[in-house]
Amino acid sequence: MKIKKLLFYLLATLLAGCIPVMSLHPLYTDKDLIFDEKLLGTWPEGNDSWKFEEGSDPNSYALTVTSDDKKGKFIAHLVKIDDMLFLDLFPSGPDLDINLLLAIHLLPVHTFMKVEQVEPTLQMQMMDPDKIEEMLKSDPNLIKHEIVEERILLTASTEELQQFMTEHADDEGLFGEPSDLQRLQPKDANKPNSIDPNEG
Repeated sequence: MKIKKLLFYLLATLLAGCIPVMSLHPLYTDKDLIFDEKLLGTWPEGNDSWKFEEGSDPNSYALTVTSDDKKGKFIAHLVKIDDMLFLDLFPSGPDLDINLLLAIHLLPVHTFMKVEQVEPTLQMQMMDPDKIEEMLKSDPNLIKHEIVEERILLTASTEELQQFMTEHADDEGLFGEPSDLQRLQPKDANKPNSIDPNEG
């Protein structure tokens, strides 16, 4: 089997160079997934963009994040926990033209974002690694984790991750400042810098 996955820290590179909190396990089980068609489309962020398309699996999205003309592809799932929404992102490609020995040492992981709203603008928040590091220093048993190359890797089970979110997702500072993205109208989909101010 070819193991040429997108580097597990690619999302960090795409999001202003901030290394995100990573997880070995997903935030969802099948019963936690929802599909919201309002998320579909292209959402510009300056010169960058987030493009959500319907995924190949039920209740999944094919997400392409473009930054500095470089594209990262992810499988995204919209997760509902209590009355909160989250995005679970997992790399799907592209394959990397790298040495196979190096490839087998790369570990694809999940990253989580909190979704405040989908319309009229898309507001997403990435977990703040500095805040969770502070929380783990105060209580190392707060959630199962390892520190790998100075990065936080959550090793908790899906059930434990969901319990953590239930108890702490609203803690001040755990999730950073939200985006405020406006979806392109279909007629403008190929014009990343053209946004209709009346689009909801």
